[in-house]
Amino acid sequence: MKVPFIDLKSQYDSIREEVNGAIQQVLDACAFAGGPFTEEFEKNFARFCGSRHCIGVGSGTDALWISLLALGVGAGDEVITVPSTFIATAEAISFSGATPVFIDIDEKTYTMDPQKLEDYLKARGTKPNRPKAVIPVHLFGQTADMDPILEIAKRYGLFVIEDACQSHGALYRGRPAGSMGDTGCFSFYPGKNLGAYGEAGAVVTDNSEVAETIRKFRDHGQSKKYFHSMIGWNSRMDGLQGAVLNVKLKHLPRWNRDREANAGLYNRLLSEIDGVVEPVKAEYARHIYHIYAIRVQERDRFIRALEEKDIHCGIHYPVPVHLQEAYRSNGIRKSACPVAEKCATEFVSLPMYPELKTDQIEYVASEIRRYCEAKALSSGIIRKAS
Repeated sequence: MKVPFIDLKSQYDSIREEVNGAIQQVLDACAFAGGPFTEEFEKNFARFCGSRHCIGVGSGTDALWISLLALGVGAGDEVITVPSTFIATAEAISFSGATPVFIDIDEKTYTMDPQKLEDYLKARGTKPNRPKAVIPVHLFGQTADMDPILEIAKRYGLFVIEDACQSHGALYRGRPAGSMGDTGCFSFYPGKNLGAYGEAGAVVTDNSEVAETIRKFRDHGQSKKYFHSMIGWNSRMDGLQGAVLNVKLKHLPRWNRDREANAGLYNRLLSEIDGVVEPVKAEYARHIYHIYAIRVQERDRFIRALEEKDIHCGIHYPVPVHLQEAYRSNGIRKSACPVAEKCATEFVSLPMYPELKTDQIEYVASEIRRYCEAKALSSGIIRKAS
């Protein structure tokens, strides 16, 4: 049985008529750059996130970068984040002119450890750069522990930018991902829970002044056509993506429920297999499983064994950002974030999407059990967390 890592075609087939009809409306209206279809999506996604404003932009990376600029973050500032993320989180900080600071993650949720944030701020002393913001990453579909992060940020006068690029519809104590910080940033890369058919992103915020700054910045700093009140950039969401996302947003609650059900089946089937650590859903969270990441030792061997059975996996992410070659000049030593570094050697992302069938999940789990039993993993076994 073949089990692809992701299956965008099945999702498209299930909504083909709606999507094609929406695209045709954009073509008929020639509303390609921004326009009514993007504006409708912005209104609907703001409501979905429980936020006053949504500003569509060109990508999740742009959403993070423009948020930093709109909040006045720049040269001489520090922005604190985690290394267990896609590099875009750090790139946005670097391109704002600020310096990224990486703190370690919680070993169960893989998100920012609030105690590590507190420890860093207490210990930094009189370093020259000033902490200006913190970017907690809602990784794999689960939010960071936001209440202590928000409380610490308030005490130290830090902006909070939520990287919600993997968490469309996730909840923290009933509050939507993206709605708790100064801004929330989303990616609509095609493989996301809410994915465009191209590149797109969005910023949500309750701050009207910040929202207006972001709207201007994404459109060359224009206050009205050909009148530029600030130096901006081109990061508009195009009308085709707005129309596609409007269609998909209607289905997102059901797709997220299907992901949760698939994760529940994986959890039941994998829970008794020594050598596999399945994801932990925090008591505060609604986890919507953008990625279903397990941990194993001898990862490459494990992945090869599954690929031989036509089961296709991913790794999110094999190298923590602070150890990437691009950030080597920052002088961050190995072992600076030991939990993130350990997890990066063990993460395996199993197939996860709403259209995944029960027999496919059962097949994946049975082959994992077969592998673990055959190899025994003896001294290398990762025991279940208590």
